[in-house]
Amino acid sequence: QVRLVDTGGGLVQAGGSLRLSCAASGRTSDVAATGWFRQAPGKEREFVASITHRSGRTYYTDSVKGRFTITGDNAKNLMHLQMNSLKPEDTGVYYCAASPLRSSGDEEAYDFWGQGTQVTLAA
Repeated sequence: QVRLVDTGGGLVQAGGSLRLSCAASGRTSDVAATGWFRQAPGKEREFVASITHRSGRTYYTDSVKGRFTITGDNAKNLMHLQMNSLKPEDTGVYYCAASPLRSSGDEEAYDFWGQGTQVTLAA
């Protein structure tokens, strides 16, 4: 089992920045990739970004490219999502997730999930 704790959400003005963190514990050697998904009110959960830990290769959904950066610290079992130039449409609950197989935009590839952290853009 892998346990994920995601933190760092909050209330921020449009154009501002937040840094989300995901701390993994347990059988972290089973984790090949970790990712972030988000769910806006009334919408389906969607893929945001992912990182394959062995290669360091990253993937992003088009709407966050150039604004968000995903990084991984394998030694500390930490993953971060740096979010810059935030927009109102970035509001939602952000979840980190871990996959034993690969980076993917499909949440079915991820076996372990954090509890979620709320990101809210101020009106």
